Amino acid sequence: MGMAEFSFRTSHDSGAARLGVFQTPHGVVETPTFMPVGTHGAVRTLTVQDVASTGAQMVLANAYHLYLRPGDQMIRALGGLHAFTRWRGPMLTDSGGFQVFSLAKIRTVSEQGVEFRSHIDGSLHQYTPESVMRVERNIGADVIMQLDELIAAGADVFCVTRCNGTQLALARTLSRRV
Repeated sequence: MGMAEFSFRTSHDSGAARLGVFQTPHGVVETPTFMPVGTHGAVRTLTVQDVASTGAQMVLANAYHLYLRPGDQMIRALGGLHAFTRWRGPMLTDSGGFQVFSLAKIRTVSEQGVEFRSHIDGSLHQYTPESVMRVERNIGADVIMQLDELIAAGADVFCVTRCNGTQLALARTLSRRV
């Protein structure tokens, strides 16, 4: 997919609010939009026809969950997320930063990324800005999100400063290498 297949235009604005049209390789998304969450690629209890009948134009999937099971390489081998899910419209993958955040007892964060243990089988994994981009590209979503680190509610100043510094380092690494 080339960058030329993406475009965004504002169709109306009023003060700071705006309506827009976002073109992706798999279709158009009018913004703002409702995005149902299909954590593992599919929205639970709904068929793709059911999801489409809600008026949803884009589905959000989670790269962390898809990476751990069935695996980004398997999804790629099956033809990508669209073939895997049979959803023909645009798809967005979240990096899984929140899921990694929720694994506080089994993860270690550094400027290079995060090392964590799978909640499924305890296996050790390294998530870096580059590896997350590689996973999301293998999955084949239209829109992909970079690795983020969440700050816990009530965090002290040291933690907030460290987290912000880590985010800046991750963003610099990503801009240099991807």
